[in-house]
Amino acid sequence: MTVAQILAVSIFVVMFVLMVLDKIEKQYITLVAGALTLILVFGVAMHSMDAVIETLNVKNIFTKGFWITSGEGSEESSGINWATIIFLAGMMVMVEGMAKAGFFRWLCLRLAKLVHYKPIPLFVTFMVMAAVLSMFIDSITVILFLAAVTIELAKLLHLDPVPMILSEVFCANLGGSATMCGDPPNIIIGTGLGLSFSDFLTNTGLIVGICLVVVIIYFYLVYRKELLSEESQELDTSNIPDPSTAITDKKKFIISSVIFACAVVLLVSHASTGLTVAFIGTVIAIITLVTSGKDALELLKKVDYKTLLFFIGLFIVVGGLEQTGILKSIASFIGKVSGGNVYVMVAIIIWISAIASAFVDNIPFAATMLPIIKSLAGANQPLLDCLAWTLSIGTDIGGSATPIGASANVVGTSVAAKNGYPIGWGRYCKTAAPAMIIVVTISMLMIFLRYCGGVTM
Repeated sequence: MTVAQILAVSIFVVMFVLMVLDKIEKQYITLVAGALTLILVFGVAMHSMDAVIETLNVKNIFTKGFWITSGEGSEESSGINWATIIFLAGMMVMVEGMAKAGFFRWLCLRLAKLVHYKPIPLFVTFMVMAAVLSMFIDSITVILFLAAVTIELAKLLHLDPVPMILSEVFCANLGGSATMCGDPPNIIIGTGLGLSFSDFLTNTGLIVGICLVVVIIYFYLVYRKELLSEESQELDTSNIPDPSTAITDKKKFIISSVIFACAVVLLVSHASTGLTVAFIGTVIAIITLVTSGKDALELLKKVDYKTLLFFIGLFIVVGGLEQTGILKSIASFIGKVSGGNVYVMVAIIIWISAIASAFVDNIPFAATMLPIIKSLAGANQPLLDCLAWTLSIGTDIGGSATPIGASANVVGTSVAAKNGYPIGWGRYCKTAAPAMIIVVTISMLMIFLRYCGGVTM
């Protein structure tokens, strides 16, 4: 290994270890690691200003193809994926506007009322809602509001909220893997490979739909005794607030709902319109801010800038691995181990992704693996598509296995603990880990059947 490669790998490993230890905020870790990559790897070891420029990738923002494409996919670029950053920022603004208008709390209370607050229908409905909402909105936001409302209803109905929260978290992660905008790893994969919303929906979405049915049955069987016991209790619904009380501003509620609908339409049709996700995120944010009036500044303040900075630093560090040739070496190693067998390659990628994502953040893992699957596939487009869906499912679902595997897990368990319902590693993993293994196994078999047979090496 060269000095540049040793430095790039060392920075990456230290960054990952510090993130797992969780003693320092993640955005500081990745930003410092990114700065060290620019200075030590590109500057001191490589003496390459071109590597710095390519990794920062700022010039890409000012090209027409960044905002509007011809439908032939995105241009090849390495380094900071600005399309992901801009799209996430735009969706964050929209979600904050919806939250302020009371959209999420209203939706939860309305659905609970529709099933007459019965424990089993409530259990299933909230799982489905977690999955569907996470197809379009960040799973962190979905769980933040869903867990809070679940605990509120559980206290009023004298139910144990933990089974519902654990199942909601898993379904949120599962639903997020169905679409390009559902989970950050998918945004990274989609923007990096020029894939569309419909590409994900018709590929990972189909897998997720089948797995969701299996997961609902699984969690029902796991918590069957508790649910049947709660179902037999006499419920007092007199203290439950009416859904209409959740709406803080009727006009803004209607506006935010229309904006959300427009965002969904734009995302679904962006492959045919040529509008990129960066363009859609920017437009949605501008419309939300303009229609928010005096609340616009408050919405901007609530944007999760820490996550955006985390992404920027992360992309620079991964750019260091890419510029020094480390990622090509890893791809070559996987290719040799698999012996050119696409079935073995898929199995390796999906299980490594799933197991790794159970213990480390799936966002940096997806960002690291994307150039690797590109290198593995080369000019073989069917193989690249197959590996893209494999990586997406592996990283998104693997994170569900442990309390720290995905941000939604951390949020869900934190909300429960703050309200007097602590969820330890044992209780969490007892149900979530087997569910993850089941879903990843089903997904792998479906990928084998649907894609691998048609791929020639």
